[in-house]
Parts: sequence; structure tokens; C-alpha cells
Amino acid sequence: MRWKSGLACLLMIGGGTSASAQEPVVRPTVEELSPQIDGLFADYQAQAHIPGMIYGVIRDGRLVYVRGIGVQDLTEKRPVTTETRFRIASMTKAFTALAILQLRDEGKLRLDDLAESYIPEMKGWTYPTADSPRIRVRDLLQHVGGLVTDDPWGDRQQALPHDAFARMIAAGVPFSRAPQTGFEYSNFGYALLGRIVASASGMPYSAYVTRRILTPLGMAATTFEVSEVPRERLAIGYRWENEAWSEEPEMRDGAFGAMGGLVTTADDYAKWVGFLLSAWPPRDGEDAGPVLRASVREMAQGLNFMTVSNRIGSSGATACKQAAAYGMGWRVAQDCDLGLTLAHGGGYPGYGSHVMLMPDRGVGVFALANRTYSGPSAPAWDTAVLLDREGLLEARPVPVSTVVADMFGAVQAAYAAGDLSPLDGRLAVNFLMDRSAENWAAELARLKAEVGSCTAESALTATGALSATFRLDCERGKLDGGLLLAPTTPATIQALRLRVVPPPAG
Repeated sequence: MRWKSGLACLLMIGGGTSASAQEPVVRPTVEELSPQIDGLFADYQAQAHIPGMIYGVIRDGRLVYVRGIGVQDLTEKRPVTTETRFRIASMTKAFTALAILQLRDEGKLRLDDLAESYIPEMKGWTYPTADSPRIRVRDLLQHVGGLVTDDPWGDRQQALPHDAFARMIAAGVPFSRAPQTGFEYSNFGYALLGRIVASASGMPYSAYVTRRILTPLGMAATTFEVSEVPRERLAIGYRWENEAWSEEPEMRDGAFGAMGGLVTTADDYAKWVGFLLSAWPPRDGEDAGPVLRASVREMAQGLNFMTVSNRIGSSGATACKQAAAYGMGWRVAQDCDLGLTLAHGGGYPGYGSHVMLMPDRGVGVFALANRTYSGPSAPAWDTAVLLDREGLLEARPVPVSTVVADMFGAVQAAYAAGDLSPLDGRLAVNFLMDRSAENWAAELARLKAEVGSCTAESALTATGALSATFRLDCERGKLDGGLLLAPTTPATIQALRLRVVPPPAG
């Protein structure tokens, strides 16, 4: 898309009044919104027949609100607390993806390596067509390996012994499509990634994730082995069938743990969410880990096979459509209200869960429940929409760079002068080829005749280190504008846009 085409959207959101003219805005706290948040989850609990659930909101690295409702077991009726252990099912996939990226950072694998380099049993596979590419590590991360969608089959493979999985791999698999031609969600593929982690690291997958990710984050109550959890701390998993609950079998850690095996608490999971959110925005300063901030942000790159879908939750039918793709362990979407979102559900025999991050806002919402496939995604998203409506999801502003501020001052001087002379030596080679100095002088005269002189106290909104939108307050109206610098040293102006803001209707 040309910058000219995209500017219209930027101009709609880039302007504003100067900071000195703004009235103080009093917003509620998350705690003050708790009755509405609790209502969303209580309604869902009743509708979905969930024995117990816990949900939380993380903001700027802190668990600012958390509440458990219902019971973790129907026999002793122990209430759900922040220390109750829930299986999080496929929300485990984000841990697996980050382990792969960590190993990549350490030079122990490459994302473009063939998966069979680490899993020799895959070398004998028969691919669906003669021109099929062989599966890479990154194909498994993003579910484009050509393997069939395998919910709910994959959920029941959790406890499969590793030697049995090796035999299954060696026997080959039927392909759903040629690799790299479409997205299909594959638990089998993430189980293969667990095997790759073990091969590249030289230790079992669960041991690696525990040692290199969970322990550094202080997630001491999180484990892959459900038998290690004290019974009085475990949310027992139930299914709802024939208008009654029945207990689901507990599955021990096995070969499919990398796709959905983690058991955790609300307190521990909040540490994980806080760590992920801390990767935004990019910045200088210590990169304390356990994984590089840049690698965490890499998980949000939904690089393939975009879809258009409704937002989850009650606002989905009327909200803007989302553009979404699968990143690395996350469904990545752009939402017109919430901005960049990373989300994932967890469905498992006896459990359902959901998490969503809004990294540009520094906010995350998660919920864990103990009923089969009861992922509380709708109340999680509705909570995010509530926070946004109440002004608690402010996007972090992009800092205005020195060079943009300097160029903006020169643009204001050019408007006041009525010609481009204040921009001498600041224009890129294309600028006067695209529009002559004479035509610019005529345009500036036309604008000044319509709105008059403009104040220097104007809102400047950076859209990057080399671009910005702005609004000028003028004698008889307002001007919206956009400034785009060229990739030159020193920086020069490649494009400038100015337009009169239409007066309010009525």
C-alpha cells in the first residue's frame, strides 16, 4: 500500500487538542469494575455448567484483579483459590514455542531446519505430492506442516509413552495437504516440537521447560506431572453429560506434553503473562530474560494464511472484523478497538481455559476452568472490551523522535511563510518531483485563506521514528497533516500532507 493511501486512516486518529487544553480524565480502576467483570464470568459459569473457575487481569506486570468462583472438586467442595492447580491444555503451546525460540537464540537449532534433522523417524515419511517441501521446524510452530487438525484426538494422547510415539512417527502419517499450503491446527505437530526441544537441548522436554523457563520466572507451583500435585490443591476435571457431572481420567505426563500438559495456578500463570507483556515496547536497557524480549515479540508474527473473523464475545456481531493468523503458539489478530491481540484457548478432558494479551496496552486477561472444553473465551474478551470502554486500555504512545520534531517545526515555519523556503536542504530528492514549489506555494495560500494562521501548540502523534500525524489549531478551523521522512542520512522529507478538518455536523 502506498503511504498516500494509508494516510487517511492515520489522519482520522492522529489529531487532538494540545495537552494544555485537555481536561483531566477520571477513569475507574479495575477493582471498581469488578462487579461487571464478576457478572460476566458468573453468567458463563452457570451457562456452561462449570464447577469452578478462576480469572485474572494483569496490567503493567501486576495481577491487578483475580477471583476464584465455585469449587475445585465436587466431593470435598474445596473453593477455588489462587493456589488451585488447573490444567491449561493448549495454552502450553506458547511455552513450547518460546522454548524453540530460546534454543534458536542459543544456536542449537534454526527455524528453517528440517524437523527430521532432530527426529530421524520422520525421514521415511511419504509426502502427499512430488513437489511437497519437507517439514521445517517453523512449519510445526505455525501449524502449516500439512498435518490434519486433530482436536479432539490429540487431547487423548497426552500420556502416550515416548517409545510408542517414536513408533508412531516411524510408521508415517497421512497428510491432509502439502506442507506450507494452509493452516491446520495440529497437536501432533506440537508433540513433534517437544521431541525437537529434547533433541536440541539434550534433556527431556518437560525438564528443559521447567529448568529454563518456569524456574527462572518463579513458577514453582507449575508442573507437567499431575501426579505431583497434592490432591487438596488440584482442580479435578469434570465433564457435563446427561445433566450430570462425571470425573474425567487424569492423564500423566507423556509424549504429547508439549501440546497441552502444563498444570498451573493463577498466581503462577500471572507471572508468565506479565513476563510476556514486558517484552513490549522495544527499548534499551537490561534484557533479563529468561528469553530475549525480541524473541517473545517474534511469537506475535502471524506470517501466513490470514483469516477474517468476528471478535470473540458478545460484541463480536457488531464489532469490526478481525484480521487473524497463527503466530508461534498464539492466535494473532488486529482488532480495531483492542489493537494487537494474542490469544489462545485450552480445551482438554476435564478442563477449559483462555488467555488474551493486548501487548501494546500492557494488559492481559486469563481464565481457567475445570469442565471439559469449557474454555471461558467469551467473558475474557468481554472483560477486555469493558476495560477498553472504560478507558483502561490506552495504547502506549510512540515517542516523538528528535528528527521528526525538528522537521515538524520546519513544516510549521513553511506554512507560516507561505512557501517551502524554511524546508531548504530538508527535502528528499522526490519531493519537488512529485509537486513543484510553485504548486506548494499556491496550496499553502489556499489553506491559509480558508483557515488562517495556525498556532504552534499542536498535537504531534508519532507513528514511527520517521513519521507522524499532527493537528494544527488555526484561526478559522483546524488542519490535519502527515509527515513522512525518507530513509536517508541525514533524514529528509519525502512526503507531506495537509487537509482542512471538516467542521462538526450541526
